[in-house]
Amino acid sequence: MYPIKVQEIACEVSKQFFPSEPITYVSAGSMSSDFDGMMVPVPQKKGQWGIVYNDAVRSRGRINFTLAHEFGHYLLHRAALANGIQCGRDEMMSWDAAQKKLEAEANEFASYLLMPRNLFEAQMKGETLNLHLMQHVADHFDVSITAALLKWISFTSKRAMIVVTRDGFVKWAKPSEAAFKSGLFLAYKKNTIELPAQSLAARKDPLFDNEAGTDHAVGVWPFKEGVREMTLLADSYDMTISLLLFDDRAPVRYFGEEAEEEDTFDRFNRSSSASA
Repeated sequence: MYPIKVQEIACEVSKQFFPSEPITYVSAGSMSSDFDGMMVPVPQKKGQWGIVYNDAVRSRGRINFTLAHEFGHYLLHRAALANGIQCGRDEMMSWDAAQKKLEAEANEFASYLLMPRNLFEAQMKGETLNLHLMQHVADHFDVSITAALLKWISFTSKRAMIVVTRDGFVKWAKPSEAAFKSGLFLAYKKNTIELPAQSLAARKDPLFDNEAGTDHAVGVWPFKEGVREMTLLADSYDMTISLLLFDDRAPVRYFGEEAEEEDTFDRFNRSSSASA
């Protein structure tokens, strides 16, 4: 049954349950690199809908998540989106609160459709936690490793954090609930945060098993405790994805530090977006 064939499900479900407004095509299309996909009304075909993904995207996992995300928009939002919607990760970070809510809900739907928690956890049971394992899980469900990491961090009891960097700076970061509650976060929305020079993500050593990771002492990353870093390098985009894993036993919360209040988009990441 898994990985889910989103294209087939979207067309069949819409035809059976919403015959007056079905999804009649799912295809690749040319669009700006800023966007991953879109849900659009079919021209001159009243009530019909189409789902299009960016034909420049080559990652099957990224395409699959995009299709599920747009299917989520169809099921949840089409009545409010008469002209359709274009979706891209970077845009989701800056749109207004109402738009973020729509994106969060579509992402959450995609997460549950593609990666049911019980099956996700079964793939990880008894295995060593690192990015090799996360890539295996991502391949199993035919999603991007970013989507798999966000799914895991939404329910894990471990103190962990995902950090995505581009051009040497933190683009976004998402702590698990346990990490957030113990004072671990990166205020990337308020401050420009440079990638730590001694981190695996900055060193980009091709001879080291970055995905298995290494332990860092206090001070390598900007936290008051040591951390294990596992990093996936994507040199073609000057981008890195790091999983930071902290000791299960949290120290006393640091006095005088306040975590940023999470917005709707952040809450999706806790319960589960990207256009990555």
